[in-house]
Amino acid sequence: MSAPVITIPLDKLIKLGLRVADTIRYQLAPDELVEDCLRKNEGVLNDTGALVIQTGEFTGRSPKDRFIVRDEITTSTIHWNDFNQAIEEKYFDIIFRKTIDYLNALPEIWVRDCYACADSQYRMNIRIINETPSMNLFAYNMFLRPTDEELETFDADWKILSAPGLKLNAAECGTKNQNAVIISFTKKIVLLAGTGYTGEIKKAVFSILNYILPQQENVLGMHCAANIGANGDAALFFGLSGTGKTTLSTDCSRKLIGDDEHGWTDNGIFNFEGGCYAKCIHLSAESEPEIFRAIRPGALVENVRFFSNTNKINFDDGSVTENTRVSYPLTHINHAMIPSIGDMPENIFFLTCDAYGILPPVARLTPGQAMYQFISGYTAKVAGTETGITEPKSTFSACFGAPFMPLHPGKYAAMLGQKIRENRVKVWLINTGWSGGPYGVGTRIKLSITRSIINAVLAGSLDKVEYEKHPIFGIAIPKSCPNVPSGILDPRNTWSDSSEYDQKARLLAARFIENFKKYESAVSEEILASGPKL
Repeated sequence: MSAPVITIPLDKLIKLGLRVADTIRYQLAPDELVEDCLRKNEGVLNDTGALVIQTGEFTGRSPKDRFIVRDEITTSTIHWNDFNQAIEEKYFDIIFRKTIDYLNALPEIWVRDCYACADSQYRMNIRIINETPSMNLFAYNMFLRPTDEELETFDADWKILSAPGLKLNAAECGTKNQNAVIISFTKKIVLLAGTGYTGEIKKAVFSILNYILPQQENVLGMHCAANIGANGDAALFFGLSGTGKTTLSTDCSRKLIGDDEHGWTDNGIFNFEGGCYAKCIHLSAESEPEIFRAIRPGALVENVRFFSNTNKINFDDGSVTENTRVSYPLTHINHAMIPSIGDMPENIFFLTCDAYGILPPVARLTPGQAMYQFISGYTAKVAGTETGITEPKSTFSACFGAPFMPLHPGKYAAMLGQKIRENRVKVWLINTGWSGGPYGVGTRIKLSITRSIINAVLAGSLDKVEYEKHPIFGIAIPKSCPNVPSGILDPRNTWSDSSEYDQKARLLAARFIENFKKYESAVSEEILASGPKL
């Protein structure tokens, strides 16, 4: 039986407003996209055959430039805030026309049909129209790939139009700057203008799913990694950037379901994506072998530098940005779970990089504490990571991903709490940050210690030990843990001055309490009672 012919969806593109460009590069394979990138001088190959690009002015997301169209659908359902910013429909229409006109003026465009959600019950078909082949390669890597047979009848639920070269007039377009990401839930279209940062594409889709699935399907969207053991025991890893989410979930002894975005149904968990987007600053074959080996032909590496006069990447060079990244399909990981679906999770890990050295390396949480910590989404930035930061700075991001959560955090937390109780899931707080004092005084907890803690939890070893409550945060700290020095478990004992620890712990607790005030009116009494006590 001969393979089906993949035809360009010209009629659908014309209906969208696109006059067919001189060349439409439709559904190209990775090697073809790489050839196009090299032809257009968008990037170069490194010594392992991966494509290396620079994303230009933007080396990360610009959350203050993302907007959601306020209309009949969204007015009363979106939790409007600094991340979920409203824009009028008339401005969406202006930017849409400018985007179409811009793309129509190009000699060639790249079009990809793909989908999100590994569980077919929740599948969302996406058509992505790109100005550049590198962003189309990113879409190939990060989303799920239809078969040739599926492409014959492919109908896009959502369209994404990406035009990084389009600079907007902010006054005319109702934006803040020349760049913007605009989501319309009524038209089911995402517009990306003025930014070449590829991650904007995946996070726009994540935001859409986090709006639709909880309301329409009772599916909890989660900014987390997930893996699964040989016995089917799934684990979730929540955490903000730099806390170890990708590193700790990529474990050669367990199958990787995904490293960033998942849904939790009444039957189990599933990956929203078909690839990984890993940070690669300070990446090494010794510390993260699976990610290191994934950088091969088909992978897309962003904003790194080479060693002088070579095409070998210097992963320790953060001169462009500390947010160096690599995208690759899940199939680049030898132990990936395909399809990326798992059973009910047995353990959940909330990862925090506590640069104050206050929180313990591991603590067990009650369901109420789990919801409180989930809404808080705490970590701390350290000196040197951002301009102007000279000492640790507490950061709270609701649900460990506030910019991607269109609904009120209390909605997601209530769903999480219900699923934790119904399935008797154990929840753990893991500090991958400092011990023995804050950044500059104490030392960073070794990755080997954190891995030993994770392994002990997954083996059930911490179900059999004694615990003591933290006097301020109320979380349960184990008195012992296999392959972990007992002296490190209680953070107060690691400080040279215990009274100074107590003082700093109260200060951190006060920051938690102050941050949580904006959520108090929309959460349960159980959650309110589960925070730190001064």
